[in-house]
Amino acid sequence: MAVDKIILDWKKGAFKSVYWLEGEEPFFIDQVLGYAEKNILTDAEASFNLSVFYGRDADWSAVVNACRRYPMQSQRQVVLLKEAQYMKDIEKLEGYIENPLSSTVLVVGYKQKKVDGRSKLAKLLKQKGEVLSTKKLYDSELPNWVVNHLKADGFTISQKAVYLLVDHIGNDLSRLANELEKVQINLGQRKEITEDDIENFVGISKEYNVFELQHALTQRNMTRCLQIIQYFEGNPKALPIMQLLPTLYSFFSKAYMVFGAGTNDEYQLIKYLGYQGPNPYVKDIISCAKNYRQKGVEQAILLLHEYNLKSIGIHASNVSDANLLKEMVVKMITPTVD
Repeated sequence: MAVDKIILDWKKGAFKSVYWLEGEEPFFIDQVLGYAEKNILTDAEASFNLSVFYGRDADWSAVVNACRRYPMQSQRQVVLLKEAQYMKDIEKLEGYIENPLSSTVLVVGYKQKKVDGRSKLAKLLKQKGEVLSTKKLYDSELPNWVVNHLKADGFTISQKAVYLLVDHIGNDLSRLANELEKVQINLGQRKEITEDDIENFVGISKEYNVFELQHALTQRNMTRCLQIIQYFEGNPKALPIMQLLPTLYSFFSKAYMVFGAGTNDEYQLIKYLGYQGPNPYVKDIISCAKNYRQKGVEQAILLLHEYNLKSIGIHASNVSDANLLKEMVVKMITPTVD
């Protein structure tokens, strides 16, 4: 069951006795727990009918005792067990889950783990409760997630702003959500987020970033490449080399895929390259394949592998990240003779 479906059911007043939230993505688990804590009960009801436990400190028997209480001046009570993956003897909750109290809503957050599907606990949860099993989003899914997350709040965002944000932050939904909230607060009455907003409120330069470096490499513009690398050298936290090289590797790998696509049509390539929607940088991928040709793209991929090793000290020592990047870029841009 998806997060939205659980929350929609709760809004309609449809509750199950047990909700078990597990898996790799803590953001979704926290989203459900947060809603349960703040929205199922009114403030007046919560003062008597909301119990919150943490797995590191709570004893299973205390959780069960809380679940078996009847609500006071309310139709139901809510019991939250957060960080349940740290609770000792958590399997002893089985007795309660087998025969839960209908007036209690027990919500358990079991992060970074999943219950063994062969266990009695897993079978009981399937029979008696609702299980939300979360997983990390693929990088290709992050832009759509950002767009939909903002859409739910009535905001829109430009394509380039999405990719600036996603590339800078990566697959950390909690941090992405926090940065988006910060931008929204600073927009005033506006509802559209632009590259300027990402630069001003998140601190990501719209002129000196990996996408601008990709564009400069595609155009074989040595001067622009060195300007961007110089910016990274003066702002080492803006884009560490260990984050930059994999992004460039992905870019040139997609350029290599163009040779097997049988088309240079941008819209057909968006799907072929694995994007879930419009991407403002597909044109650069097409240009890269055209300007470097197959041998040049192959050389770039080999150089990225070589300099990734050098960045961690293999076959290189006492060389700054900026100098490694400059050396690599010069070799990439130097024309390859077929």
